[in-house]
Amino acid sequence: MHLLATSATVGTDYQPYLSFQIIAPPRFRRLGLQTLNRTPQTKKSHNWSWSIPTAAALLILVAFSHVVDQKSPWLLSIAAVLLVGTVFAAVHHAEVVARRVGPPLGSILLAIAVTVIEVALIVSVMLASDAYSTGVARDTVFASMMIVLNGVVGLCLLVGGLRYREQGFQIRGASGALGVIGTLATLALILPNYTRSAPGPVYAPAQLFFVTIISLALYGLFLFVQGIRHREHFLDSEEAIEAEEELPMPSGSETAISAFLLMVTLSCVILLAELLTSAVKVGVSLAGLPPTFIGVVIASLVLMPEGLSAFRAAHANRLQTSLNLALGSALASIGLTIPAISALSLLLGTPVTLGLETEHIVLLVLTLFAGSLTLASGRTTVLQGGVHLVIFGAFLTIEAVP
Repeated sequence: MHLLATSATVGTDYQPYLSFQIIAPPRFRRLGLQTLNRTPQTKKSHNWSWSIPTAAALLILVAFSHVVDQKSPWLLSIAAVLLVGTVFAAVHHAEVVARRVGPPLGSILLAIAVTVIEVALIVSVMLASDAYSTGVARDTVFASMMIVLNGVVGLCLLVGGLRYREQGFQIRGASGALGVIGTLATLALILPNYTRSAPGPVYAPAQLFFVTIISLALYGLFLFVQGIRHREHFLDSEEAIEAEEELPMPSGSETAISAFLLMVTLSCVILLAELLTSAVKVGVSLAGLPPTFIGVVIASLVLMPEGLSAFRAAHANRLQTSLNLALGSALASIGLTIPAISALSLLLGTPVTLGLETEHIVLLVLTLFAGSLTLASGRTTVLQGGVHLVIFGAFLTIEAVP
């Protein structure tokens, strides 16, 4: 460790005094030890992070107690505003917990929490009686992958490239995650189109059970590699750690409170989104958009916390953390959501359509190909970000105008 002394003057006598800082080397900063100051750092007030979820909980109580009509325009408008604010609160509490547990476990925690939201929203739509409900899981997972791998990653690379010209990351961790994503996406979303045991783009029960087991096993193996076996492959470089803005380490009580509020905010997001589901369906229909666009709306809602966190990390020159969040989100979406929906389908006897349409398969293959090239060198610029944003624009166009 290095001892840094700085001088200053006090009053009119110009009597110097010394202020000492103990600056930890980069290898200790990875463990959370960054700078030990004699003067305690002031903490910012985050009253909004609990006041907004409290307001959301009160609105949910009023809505589901049937005190007010759930289809009331003013109620739905307030619910939409509170939904966005609650998502920001969830991001804040997730980042507090992530700072305490450290990377990459913090990214894993946020990915699993968001997956809970996604599954809950998909199930709520699947229980509807319309014909589209059997394909909402497929459309939501596919939309999640397109939004994350092209929209979020493209925006992060573009912003990071404009701010820092060039950013680096660890190839071993990022390419490994993309390989798992490609394997699970092929087995879950492409292969059902070419099986003959059941008519249509669906799996037979035995095939669906097999895909559920191997998806969970492969995702569990990835978590083992990311969190335990090869944890160093998913950590930021020393340059990014040295440039990272120093943040006070939250105490145990602060972490416990944030963990509790994280669960509360995620629950509020689920209930608010369920409250807005019918309004979203009506809005999509009135806008002249196809029913598959509902999957884009659901995916956008559930991916907002991780998307914001990934953007902040890239803006702070922590591209590895940004990729951990983005790739981890896509991997959790397909590695956890598909098994959960498949298990419910087997238990409830509800059919689930997994096979993608031809145009979606083309976009998925193009995304995986572009992603492999982006992650091949370990350095990114605005060019890679622009490529992924173009693919994302093509996806939105195809979804809006099939």
